[in-house]
Amino acid sequence: MSTPFYVSPQQAMADRAEYARKGIARGRSLVVLQFADGIVFVGENPSRALHKFSEIYDRIGFAAAGKYNEYENLRIGGVRYADMRGYTYDRADVTARGLANVYAQTLGTIFSSAAEKPYEVELVVAEVGDTSDGDQIYRLPHDGSIVDEHGSVAVGGNAETISSYLDQRHRDGMTLAEALKLAVQSLSRDTNGSEREIPAERLEVAVLDRTRPQARKFKRIVGGELSRLLGESADASSESDDDGEDDAEK
Repeated sequence: MSTPFYVSPQQAMADRAEYARKGIARGRSLVVLQFADGIVFVGENPSRALHKFSEIYDRIGFAAAGKYNEYENLRIGGVRYADMRGYTYDRADVTARGLANVYAQTLGTIFSSAAEKPYEVELVVAEVGDTSDGDQIYRLPHDGSIVDEHGSVAVGGNAETISSYLDQRHRDGMTLAEALKLAVQSLSRDTNGSEREIPAERLEVAVLDRTRPQARKFKRIVGGELSRLLGESADASSESDDDGEDDAEK
């Protein structure tokens, strides 16, 4: 009788984590940034039907990178949790923190279970507050841990390079056009340092806008509105370049 092959628990967890990270890295990156009036979600996504960003509840948005069918199951579960909690108690009781805890328990249970493979997903749950100080952004990696983020966060294939770029350039009080420009610039950077152009039709953009009069703050930005905002950011960039040239001449 042959001796069963033994793998230490530490090695088994490391192998599962590496498997999940490789799956997530194959997906396109996305970024979530705070701006003056809320939170903006930006990602490269050529599909018009398979969304990376979705509304979960009145003030709560969801973003995900990785395997679509797995994070879509999580999104649906989050919507059901939010609807049930809001109906049973009060709409104000549905929070990003509570939703992040639910996702953390689900991802953690799946990751530690030997009966199934870990989910190849990384999530962001964001809630817009009445002021920027009340905004909440939580990042949830594949193992179910929760990271409380502020300002900006990137997930997906090239997240490390993008996060470093955002950390150096993001600032509080940016306009939506400025935040969108920064997000597109960060997504355009490859791991080798080169840049590429991402056309507007390949972008998926959504916002949680605290200035909207209705209770539901989530809105997708598409078509002419997206082109206008990208145009505004390009105009602002050219104006700043012109100012720099004028200063140099002086």
